[in-house]
Amino acid sequence: MNLKRVVNSGFLGLVVFLLFQACTSGPKSDTGHEHDMVMHDKVMKAPMDHGVEKAICVLQSTEGNSVSGSITFTKTDSGMLVKGEVSGLTPGKHGFHIHEFGDLTAPDGTSAGGHFNPGGHDHGAPHGEMRHVGDLGNLEANADGIATYEVTYLGMMMEGPESILGRGIIVHADEDDLVSQPTGAAGARVAMGVIGVAKSE
Repeated sequence: MNLKRVVNSGFLGLVVFLLFQACTSGPKSDTGHEHDMVMHDKVMKAPMDHGVEKAICVLQSTEGNSVSGSITFTKTDSGMLVKGEVSGLTPGKHGFHIHEFGDLTAPDGTSAGGHFNPGGHDHGAPHGEMRHVGDLGNLEANADGIATYEVTYLGMMMEGPESILGRGIIVHADEDDLVSQPTGAAGARVAMGVIGVAKSE
């Protein structure tokens, strides 16, 4: 075999290989990577609004009582519409509030903690200038022990650090005087429940 011919053939193959590599391995596009970064950025900057429009709390009695009912929370253009019906109460007024925790493990309802008060305000009337987010005032039961409630609140949230979702509701044995600190002297807890996401109609 002619050595010169072999060398020339090998050199020519090397040149062809290098030219092919130069044509096919140019600067790689970062389009895919950039797209991933943009999408990640959009996800990270998306508002933390879970889109919840309605919530519900189904009440159960604390130990030794026979109170039941439900409270609903519905977003409206005017604010948060809070509606409820509670039965098994003694006639008259009964304080009820949103409490810190949706923890119903204590039979007397004390595991729900105190009033939900993320702003650190004094206790007050539901529409008072100074109040807890959880201050809902009083239910008023008729002679049959049934109370209905319907009030619209501004500033009540279902998202963010002041969200009411997962918090507790407590109904008390006595009237909330709307003045005494920190609970309105509303007495023992006769019913409790957890605010959860409701199916929107």
